[in-house]
Amino acid sequence: MPHYCANLSLLYTEVPLEARLSKARQDGFEAFEIQFPYELPSAHWRQLMDKANIRCVLFNVPAGDLMQGGEGLAAVPERAEKFRSAVDKALEYARVLRPSVINVLPGRCLRDSQRDVYLEQLKINLQYAADHFSALGITTCFEAINTEDMPGFLVHTSKQMAELVTAVDHPMIKMQYDLYHMAKMDQPIVDDLRDYAADIGHIQFADNPGRGEPGSGQLNLGGLFQQIDRSSYKGWVGAEYRPTELTSNTLAWRRW
Repeated sequence: MPHYCANLSLLYTEVPLEARLSKARQDGFEAFEIQFPYELPSAHWRQLMDKANIRCVLFNVPAGDLMQGGEGLAAVPERAEKFRSAVDKALEYARVLRPSVINVLPGRCLRDSQRDVYLEQLKINLQYAADHFSALGITTCFEAINTEDMPGFLVHTSKQMAELVTAVDHPMIKMQYDLYHMAKMDQPIVDDLRDYAADIGHIQFADNPGRGEPGSGQLNLGGLFQQIDRSSYKGWVGAEYRPTELTSNTLAWRRW
């Protein structure tokens, strides 16, 4: 079965952030991902990781105002320098946390007339990020997010991700494929996992609807886990769901 990691931004939120690594390790996770690690110093993360005997798989480049409803950094031409500073910040943490993958959130385009301009800037910025992270042996991913949860999100289908991978044409650029977001967008997930496996650098999941743990919605995650296992994808699969009860009580899916 796939190698699962725990997303500590959404899982184990019943305890403080610093306690989540050991909780995840106690539940059998050997690795974690986190959306944004920047509220704790990188050296403190290293201490927590060593103490819990758990590794970091992935985190995101800082995304500016994206989580507050803004356009973010990665595709806005006027914010190119801010994006480069965000890459510098991610590099600072990457040297200490040593993730396998760093994710770039493409962000929103709130002006339809600027969509093509934003896509061109995103390509430039993905190339820049990949050039810098690859020096540490780290893959750069970018993620499609559904437009119901994040209206105006620039990249929101698997086809758009595949086109960007081709357009950027960098050996260390891959998709971050989120089963929940792609289910929300009615994407052909089974076909994607087969056809795009070589271009996927990280996978995440939650059930749909609701974004809860597997079994809380209607998405056949058990079947999709089997599809991942049969595919050529050998990376980590991140549990990025919102538990409907204490996280440790929502892990029955690990035995599927």
